[in-house]
Amino acid sequence: MTPETCPECGTELAPNAKACPECGSCEETGWSEEATRARLGLPAEEFDYEEYLKEEFAPEKTRRLPWYWWVGILILIGTLLVGLI
Repeated sequence: MTPETCPECGTELAPNAKACPECGSCEETGWSEEATRARLGLPAEEFDYEEYLKEEFAPEKTRRLPWYWWVGILILIGTLLVGLI
């Protein structure tokens, strides 16, 4: 079905237009449901909402500093304290 205006460029279209006279968009390139979905950034049909919820709202893992960071911090503090004395 031909839309009233071209979804790509906004030009008004004739009721039985096969393609847009301005940008050349047609059913295959811009009027189809798949092209509209791709342009809007909608998820694909096989989108798994349950998996999305698990990934999006999973409890955050706390990050720990590796042991060598703690050793480096202690050495830095020790060096600063010795420099103050």
